[in-house]
This record gives sequence, structure tokens and C-alpha cells, in this order.
Amino acid sequence: MGGINLSVHPLFFVFGFYYALTGKIFIFIIYTVCAVIHELGHSIVAANAGYRLNKITLMPFGAVVSGNIDGLKPQDEIKIALAGPFLNLAIGLFFVATWWIYPESYAFTDVVAEANFSMALVNFIPTAPLDGGWVVSALLKDKFGEKKAQKLVKILCVVFSILLAAGFILTMFSECNLSLLLFLLFVLFGAFGKNKENRYIKLYTALTVEKLKRGMDIKRQALHQSATVKKMLSILDINAVNEIVVYDDQKRVGYLTESAINDLIEKGDIYAPLSKYI
Repeated sequence: MGGINLSVHPLFFVFGFYYALTGKIFIFIIYTVCAVIHELGHSIVAANAGYRLNKITLMPFGAVVSGNIDGLKPQDEIKIALAGPFLNLAIGLFFVATWWIYPESYAFTDVVAEANFSMALVNFIPTAPLDGGWVVSALLKDKFGEKKAQKLVKILCVVFSILLAAGFILTMFSECNLSLLLFLLFVLFGAFGKNKENRYIKLYTALTVEKLKRGMDIKRQALHQSATVKKMLSILDINAVNEIVVYDDQKRVGYLTESAINDLIEKGDIYAPLSKYI
């Protein structure tokens, strides 16, 4: 997937088997595609902050991504978290608008629209590993610090899990809703698993032998010394040899080679101006 690793969690197969038994495998496939698109929405915004999607792990009710985003400000974390559900909302609204123009398309696209709206609304729930949980975590981290924020988010997760468990138990007295149980497992796994492996990894533009054998363009760009490392990250081309020429108001004051850029990405503060490292 264009350098993105795709893995599948065992719970995903369980959920797929359940949908196959109930004759809803086509719906399952649609929701799976929506989940991947959802995560790609996160990756687009994350790339602008200097991070890239490293791996997608498909799970029931969604997907998680690997890496970490330590060092990002809360407002950037919130933007990344909301990008996925907002992309799903946009896709859902696109199909609704299409129905006004081509009403006959409703029969073929209603499930796709429903899947995208459902994916968006579910991810607004304020508990990890859903996007709403990451938004709450970012807000709490800014006020209470990271450790206390993580504890508070996990408390929310426990409360939400209890409600899901209660809902599942109630359905056992009528028509057992296995989806609630699987959703409960998804929430618990995401919230109490290895959280730092469920995020993003810093964009890294090191040269590889494979890329050089195929041939690479050299991309030279200019930035003012007041531009931040984050701004530089957003304009880098991962498929090219990057060079950055740094200027002040009148003349060139520095030059960053590919190697220097990589060192800066690994060790630098992404919110600091380039002048700090020239």
C-alpha cells in the first residue's frame, strides 16, 4: 500500500466470520474499506505535521495505526484525530448529495453512506482507542500532564466498557447482539494495549539503496530562517533527495543537506525555527 504495512488483528477475522454467517459479508467489506480510508485521512493531516502512517492494523469496527507522536502540541494531535471522522463525514455527505442529482444511485450507495456516517459518529465517542478519546487525551494532557491524562482517559474507557457490557447482557434476554461484545473487546484492546504503538511515526527521508537504484529526483527548496522545522517537514518529498536553502530577509544564511535534514528530524524540536539549527 504505497509503503504502508497492512496487518490484520485476529478479532478482525472473528468479526468477518460472524458477518459471513449472518449473510452480511458485503457490508463487512464496505466497512473495512471505510476504516482504511478513515486511517488514511489521519495520515494526510499527520504528514503536514511531519509524521507519516507506518502501519494499519485492521480490527472490528475500525483500524489502528502504529508509531508515536510524542512532541506534538495538543492542537496538532486534535487535528490528526479529527481528520479521520471528518473524511468519513465528507464521503457520506458526497453520496447524500449524489442522491439529489441521481436518485437511482441510492440503491447502490446507501450502505456506503451509512458505513461512513457510522464510522464518523462512533469515532466521536470520547474514549480510547476511538478518535474522540485521543481528542480528550490531548485536551487533558495540556491541562494535567500526560500521565494523569492517560489515567483519566482509561477511567472513561472503563466506564464506557461497563455500559457496553451491560448493553450486551441485556440483549441476551432477547436477541443476542454479538456486535456489542466485539465492540467491547475492540475498545478494551485499544485502550489498554500498547498505546504508543497505535499512533504515528516521524517522517524520515533517509536514502535507501532500493530508491537510488530506481532513480531519485533532487528537490531543492528555500525557506526563511523563521520557518519552523514542522513547516520544513510539511514540504519534504519522501521520494526525492531533499535539500533546503535557508534565507534571512536579504541573503542565504544556511543550507541543509539530506543528511542534515534527517538529523534535524530525529533530534530537533519540530516547533523551533530553522535559525536555531543553522
